[in-house]
Amino acid sequence: MKGATDNAGRHSASGQSGPRLLHTFCYRPPVNDDHNQLAKKSQAWSALFSEPMSDLVKRYTASVDFDKRLWRADITGSLAHAEMLHAQGILSADDHAAIQKGMAQITAEIEAGSFVWKLDLEDVHLNVEARLTELVGIAGKRLHTGRSRNDQVATDVRLWLRGEIDELSRLLVALQRVLVEQAEKHAEVILPGFTHLQVAQPVSFGHHLLAYVEMFARDAERLADVRKRVNRLPLGAAALAGTSYPLDRERVAKTLGMEGVCQNSLDAVSDRDFAIEFSAAASLAMVHISRLSEELILWMSQNFGFIALPDAFCTGSSIMPQKKNPDVPELARGKTGRVVGHLVGLVTLMKGQPLAYNKDNQEDKEPLFDTVDTLKDTLRIFADMLAGLTVKPEAMRAAALRGYATATDLADYLVKKGLPFRDAHEVVAHAVKTASTRGIDLAALSLDELRAFDGRIENDVFEVLSLEGSLNARSTLGGTAPVQVRAQVARHRSRLG
Repeated sequence: MKGATDNAGRHSASGQSGPRLLHTFCYRPPVNDDHNQLAKKSQAWSALFSEPMSDLVKRYTASVDFDKRLWRADITGSLAHAEMLHAQGILSADDHAAIQKGMAQITAEIEAGSFVWKLDLEDVHLNVEARLTELVGIAGKRLHTGRSRNDQVATDVRLWLRGEIDELSRLLVALQRVLVEQAEKHAEVILPGFTHLQVAQPVSFGHHLLAYVEMFARDAERLADVRKRVNRLPLGAAALAGTSYPLDRERVAKTLGMEGVCQNSLDAVSDRDFAIEFSAAASLAMVHISRLSEELILWMSQNFGFIALPDAFCTGSSIMPQKKNPDVPELARGKTGRVVGHLVGLVTLMKGQPLAYNKDNQEDKEPLFDTVDTLKDTLRIFADMLAGLTVKPEAMRAAALRGYATATDLADYLVKKGLPFRDAHEVVAHAVKTASTRGIDLAALSLDELRAFDGRIENDVFEVLSLEGSLNARSTLGGTAPVQVRAQVARHRSRLG
């Protein structure tokens, strides 16, 4: 019959639908349900099963021990979902108010450390829902209308990771600022630049540090880009196929500050690309930390003696009292392998999964959580450690002089006098061989000795052969000259705010 409604207050297919749907449709579970049933059962789905889960399987499949850190994201997502259900006429005002009040109490309990996490309830979602039902009764059960744990957990992880990306971005800025400060302070300190770990050319120590600022700036850019794909809403995809309830997913996305909704329900619940992308970005950041760590370890060794790290970031030896070991850089170098391993683990986790959600995906959280924790701790400790770095310019200068670092400058000098570069290269090689045999620097050879290699050489060569002359000559954009280092410092300061 035209205009007829079903027993839920909805217009039938043969009748007209309209705005009245949003106010008349309200899901009601059977009134004789025990409101504590969820908390009393071992599992929310156990009515189908004839025997309880064994304790071993319970421990093997439960995730609450590690996913309880998602509690704030879980509550935030649930409150946004409840607000939407109420706006759509699916949840009454009384039930909505009860859910808000119950969630406020649960938040207070978790923050105070009095919330009891139960292994029987498997995960953070069922623990929170069970406690909510204990507190507010049947309204707590109505909260799960139109959603599944599949889209719920995907939403929780995205909300949590979004916040962690924001914190990591702040930490990357803090680390860059420390490096920029040190770069400005040491713009004129001369460091031997290396290729193949052989002395190559003199560079400004400040310039060297700014190379890592560039790396960490790219890391921040990558995280910002990943955040866009993290910040999309799966909620409303339900288990895998969407839901028959008239949800407003865009409203929930707007409430949660998300940039859009996941457009395919199957993909929404099974996608973990965002976690893999984040892990890849985190792995690159740790690789940059590891490269810096390797240099700090080398520079601190007696064979180099270029720097000293603050005592608070080093340890001694149990039997050799003279030792001061760079444990923090060494551990960071080791933890890089751990983070890269998590990336490989996540890629491997996803490689054989059919659509849609599979229990395998529970294994995404521990590597993701550990990656975030490791990167956060590493960035914090490196910012503090590098702020207290002691630089030893005399040792750096002596090393640069030992390595004939200005040999290329002599070749460039001859090219400017008209000699082809390949010929200039050969002339300088002979000069270096002579100086090396005598155990002296090129600049220690007399003008007559230098002119013996090529008559174009004049007295102005000694300015070219000085470390300062070499440094100042490389004043093109991005070069190592102190004037360029200071220009880059100003650019980074403007960018970092």
